[in-house]
Amino acid sequence: MMTTGSFSLETLKDFFLKNKGKTVFVEYEVKSLLKNMGLPVPKGIFIDKEARLPAMSHKLSALSYPLVAKVSSTAITSKSDIKGIRLGIRNEDELKDAVSELMRIDNAEGVLVEETAPHGIEVIVGGIVDRQFGPIVMFGLGGVFVELFKDVAFGLAPLDRDNALWLIEQIKGYKLLEGYRGSPPADIDALTDIIVAVSEIMATNLIKEIDLNPVALYPQGAMILDAKMEIIYSG
Repeated sequence: MMTTGSFSLETLKDFFLKNKGKTVFVEYEVKSLLKNMGLPVPKGIFIDKEARLPAMSHKLSALSYPLVAKVSSTAITSKSDIKGIRLGIRNEDELKDAVSELMRIDNAEGVLVEETAPHGIEVIVGGIVDRQFGPIVMFGLGGVFVELFKDVAFGLAPLDRDNALWLIEQIKGYKLLEGYRGSPPADIDALTDIIVAVSEIMATNLIKEIDLNPVALYPQGAMILDAKMEIIYSG
């Protein structure tokens, strides 16, 4: 869980300087930024397309099976649609096969290998710049539910913790987060941390759009499972 106040404009600008000239960032890049901000992301390693897998074996050995492997590319909008995700990788041989297959996908720039996160309640946290209202934050049920039920709520950035909690309570699916039919309640404090951080990012007016979907919520803590971001400021 992040600590309150861990967001820093300098952290954001340092990230832009290291990626000067880029405006669109893929999952492993956004997660690197979020991790530096103290937000929870799975432990993982990015394998560049030019890298040799044996040379990465030492770094990969630090990860615990089962693993997930995902193709990475700014040209790919949906990894699922092109079968660009491999789940339940149990050993090194399966990992080699998975990485090899994903690298052969058209426009692949590399593969992100991560430890498998536990199943949790999936929500989406995002931000966009609205022409009328400026930077806003979106929250709702995540994964497939965001498209199926469109159960989302919006707030003006930045949000303090009280307003972030208000935003969380606006969706119809809030009962799921409270604990539904005997299931344990989700960690609302951890979710609030993420929403506040996204709102602070958006309030810099440097970000065009950020999408964290899904974010898995647990009885204790949360985990950002996928992320993408487009910026206005290019360094």
